[in-house]
Amino acid sequence: MDLERLLSDRLAPAFGAVAGGPVDPLVRRSPRADFQSDAALALARRLGRPPRDIAAAVLAHAVLDDVGVSAEVSGPGFINLTVADLALADMVSGLAGDARLGVPVTAAPQTVVVDYSAPNVAKEMHVGHLRSTVIGDAAVRLLDWLGHRVVRVNHLGDWGTPFGMLIEHLADLGEVGATHELSMGDLDGFYRAARVKFDADEAFRERSRLRVVALQGGDERTLRWWRLLVAQSERYFLTVYDLLDVTLSDDDFRGESAYNDLLAEVVDDLDRLGMLAPSGGADCVFPAGFSGRDGEPMPLIVRKSDGGYGYPATDLAALRQRVGELGATRLLYVVGLPQRQHFAMVFAVARAAGWLCPPARAEHLGFGSILGADGRMLRSRAGESVKLVGLLEEAVTRATDLAQQRNPELDAEAAAEIGRAVGIGAVKYADLSTDRSKDYVLDWERMLALDGNTAPYLQYVYARIRSMSRRAGTTARPDTPLVLTLPAERALAVELLGFAAVVGEVERSLEFHHLAGYLHRLATAFNAFYERCPVLRAPDELRESRLLLAELTARTLRQGLHLLGIRTPERM
Repeated sequence: MDLERLLSDRLAPAFGAVAGGPVDPLVRRSPRADFQSDAALALARRLGRPPRDIAAAVLAHAVLDDVGVSAEVSGPGFINLTVADLALADMVSGLAGDARLGVPVTAAPQTVVVDYSAPNVAKEMHVGHLRSTVIGDAAVRLLDWLGHRVVRVNHLGDWGTPFGMLIEHLADLGEVGATHELSMGDLDGFYRAARVKFDADEAFRERSRLRVVALQGGDERTLRWWRLLVAQSERYFLTVYDLLDVTLSDDDFRGESAYNDLLAEVVDDLDRLGMLAPSGGADCVFPAGFSGRDGEPMPLIVRKSDGGYGYPATDLAALRQRVGELGATRLLYVVGLPQRQHFAMVFAVARAAGWLCPPARAEHLGFGSILGADGRMLRSRAGESVKLVGLLEEAVTRATDLAQQRNPELDAEAAAEIGRAVGIGAVKYADLSTDRSKDYVLDWERMLALDGNTAPYLQYVYARIRSMSRRAGTTARPDTPLVLTLPAERALAVELLGFAAVVGEVERSLEFHHLAGYLHRLATAFNAFYERCPVLRAPDELRESRLLLAELTARTLRQGLHLLGIRTPERM
């Protein structure tokens, strides 16, 4: 039951009748009632009437009695909405027997392609890959749970001129030596060694250039060595994804090389459509609405002056393939905000070429950076990018140490299991609870705190409910009559009814801090309920009712955290 939507649906016709056209009732939670509408204040200037008069006229038209809702005009023109105890209890009871907690499977499933993570072959994943991977995985989990057909795409950087240098270095080491070095997981060391030789040795540079030609020309030995680089890198990436507990698998790897055979066709089509124009020896498209600082039209370079293809051509080919072959109707690109203009231009060109037409739409899910305590880009002490594995291992170590400090009776295996769930959860939640368009500071103390808007706090509340259920020695029955006698019970019941609304909002916006914020409000409401409403010591009728409220809270926390990719340990 989406109570917020129900109230909006009931008030909308009444506002429409008063305003003479469609009006969003702007129903929100309120500290003065269960819900509040402030749309009358927004209408006052447009209608030239006092907002209290508008609110009163709306209530004269509204039909609310049949859903057990009372309403009154408050303050300068707010409409306060209060749900009757019996009606509220009936709505929450409906959740108890619903495996999906009031969240329906979508009636209009789409094919959604989610492009995320995208590390580079022969380079280790660093902290800059964290946000794309975590946000993309949350999008996949949520959209899949809602019934959409979700296609994961891990767009690997596995092609281009640097591979001449890398393959030539591999050739110098020999396959056996290179395989051993790469299998040790030191991809950055392999890359740096190749780079040093490239920068210092003209003969090596020349061989590297010739190796690029051989790679692009399909030389079999060169391709074999290239495949070795890709395979060893993919094995490493999978170990990172396993530690991070995301759903990406080896089936989801799709490198830039996969689009090579489509690039010439993309350029030919753009030329046939009259969209291609020469500029500085390169073949470009000048999408409408984009200009540089000098006011001149900005080009999207699809074929470089040397005849090679850059990222724009690959991205256009990928988009075209995803819409045409995969039938995608929603394309999500989880890439940092610095790439915003690039994707805006790619999407504009694709629309102008007729490759991206309704119902298909593309969205750039941009995100900010992770900062250190100094407010600058997070770096290691040596000034290098922080390796993602190192960051995750530190999170697990810190969480494991805290678990052992708080619960000295835990054995090593149990502490390690809790440490992994809490440490990885803390890293993910710190990211997803932040507006993704903003930067955030990596603060271990805050991330791992058992209070505040953190994953450990939510996990602790879940574990507390599970502990209470074990002490009760019984599981709450879904058909248990709910009795709401105290304000804290009502507040928790109203929060439980908000899950469907927030999931629907996040399905549209993919702004996961709204889901995180909801889960924090729910956990806070439960803690207030737990402190003010005795459960195990309550009389039988109240005891069973309160156990059911606790069980529904645990189920909602578990499902919500699962959508964020965060585990819920039974004990902490």
